[in-house]
Amino acid sequence: MLKILQLIRYKNLIFIAFIQYLMHETIFLPIIQKPEYGFTETLSGHILWLLILSTVLIAAGGYVLNDYFDFKIDKINHPDKQIIGTYISKQTAMLLHQILTFGGTIAGLALSWYARSFTLAFIFVVVPGLLWFYSASYKRQFLIGNLTVSFVSGLSVLVVAIFGLAFMKKEYSGFIYETSIPSDVQGWIGAFALFAFLLTFIREIIKDMEDEHGDRELECRTMPIVWGIAKTKIFVVGLITLVVALLLVANYNFIHFDGNLTIKYIASGVILPLFILAYLVIRAKSSPDFQQAAAFSKFIMLTGVLYSFVFYYLMAKLYGLTLFNVFVLK
Repeated sequence: MLKILQLIRYKNLIFIAFIQYLMHETIFLPIIQKPEYGFTETLSGHILWLLILSTVLIAAGGYVLNDYFDFKIDKINHPDKQIIGTYISKQTAMLLHQILTFGGTIAGLALSWYARSFTLAFIFVVVPGLLWFYSASYKRQFLIGNLTVSFVSGLSVLVVAIFGLAFMKKEYSGFIYETSIPSDVQGWIGAFALFAFLLTFIREIIKDMEDEHGDRELECRTMPIVWGIAKTKIFVVGLITLVVALLLVANYNFIHFDGNLTIKYIASGVILPLFILAYLVIRAKSSPDFQQAAAFSKFIMLTGVLYSFVFYYLMAKLYGLTLFNVFVLK
């Protein structure tokens, strides 16, 4: 059982569920509960958890499929961590992938029908296909694989906004589109989705540098193989610089809370770690060095997502909202 949990990357799945829950509780909820709107209907209870379950199941199926197709590469890059072929047969792994993906897709389509959202249904049909092509082919091609998995990562965050707005449209007809709720929800959750996309993109390229030896043996065309490690490092540092610039622009132009709590958090909790990540990438020489940098990028994604608590606190303080249905800030 432990090996199956490791195969489906249970820690990553918990992280996905945590992010989706936070997007609903700390971003979506406070926006629709602003006094000028006063909405209380949300993706509560089994509806929210079914959304999370469908996403987690599809992601778990994708992780299994990825290891299935990476059987030969993992023999070179991660022989001590290989599960398929050592503890679980390839046939069992493929069956597990099919069960998880089918369950997640059916749950997602049921949610789409409930919310009357064609967009949501399209996502839950297309994403499993993207994950298949990513594992079978895209990840071995120049940039396509990196962009695909990054897009799916960002979409796993954005789907909370898509379903939340579809749910509210179903409950309140088109009335919500006479308010700023759609633009506020899409803007804020979309920003977190973009952050997830960029950090995943950075991490995937760092992992390609970590696995460069095995990928080269099997004639993959990842960025480190096509461009070389030195140019790839420059590209990653450029991406990190872009993220820092976007954070500063967003704080200056779009975040207008009183005080400087936001910039303090962004500077110490996200920008400073990004500079440290750039340093780790520049100095990295061996596979363990790149592994450390990739792990640190996951930490930065966590600290970035945790800004949602700051947003919730500032919204509650500004509008007198009840924090987690427990107390009111004044």
